[in-house]
Amino acid sequence: MSRTNTLRMVQCALFAAITAVCAQIIIPIGPVPVSLSLLPVILCGALLSPGSSAISMTVYLLLGAVGAPVFSGLSGGVDKLLGPTGGYIVGYVPCVLIIGLLTKRLRYPSRFRIPVTAGAMALGILVCYAVGTAWFVVGTHRTLTDALAVCVWPFLPFDALKIAIAVAVALRVGPAVAGLRPVRGD
Repeated sequence: MSRTNTLRMVQCALFAAITAVCAQIIIPIGPVPVSLSLLPVILCGALLSPGSSAISMTVYLLLGAVGAPVFSGLSGGVDKLLGPTGGYIVGYVPCVLIIGLLTKRLRYPSRFRIPVTAGAMALGILVCYAVGTAWFVVGTHRTLTDALAVCVWPFLPFDALKIAIAVAVALRVGPAVAGLRPVRGD
């Protein structure tokens, strides 16, 4: 296995692990708590390639699916993924793909780095919300209005803060992550 592949695997595993740790940091604000897990998700999308970020979040989902306590409240298992809020977790994969595609594939002047990165993260979160909210509506037989009131509106201020933090970190750390290359001769 090449050193580049090893580095890529380590990056994927690291973001899956960071997401698992951040999922345990929760603020109970109602029936669905706020968790910090979306912060590493959007950072993963901004810092890794689209493929690597999707692999990382798929590893996170699979760990949880087999019962590892990586979801909020140290929970795991297929039941959690198939439950009413499981769609928000499943939505991490398209979220990181969109962020990665928009931040890595578009050519834009450097003065647009902040708005493009923030916009890509917001769009990724929107897709995550779309998947999760549709899943919630189908799983609970509640109206879209009810689902938005419980699962989306209360989280928007927290997600705006997560985007601000993630943009600052991604723009500061991104060049270093992109510059990681295996040292020849080691």
